[in-house]
Amino acid sequence: MDPRYVTIACPVCGSSFGPSGRRTYCSDACRASAYRRRRSSGTLPMLRVPRSQPRREITVYECDTCGERSLGEQRCPQCHTFMRRVGIGGHCPSCEESITISELIGTDLIVGS
Repeated sequence: MDPRYVTIACPVCGSSFGPSGRRTYCSDACRASAYRRRRSSGTLPMLRVPRSQPRREITVYECDTCGERSLGEQRCPQCHTFMRRVGIGGHCPSCEESITISELIGTDLIVGS
């Protein structure tokens, strides 16, 4: 077999190239990529971080001045001041008042980030 026609596949990108000496990778970029993969493998697992989701629509706010509660609105419609966050919740099915989940079930709700 003629050595001019021998090619090997790069273990990183899979492209074929003609060997020269002890060369294993097709380019310096593939060599560096393989080095980074070897150095990082086994030390830290790859973690997939979920996207953050807006929670304003499901957050119950309460006015410190008049006690008015609102779902998803941070300003009090009567006092025109900013309300404090009470927790995640929704409208009560029987009275349509804003209520938090922790008030419904009687325990504190821990929301993961």
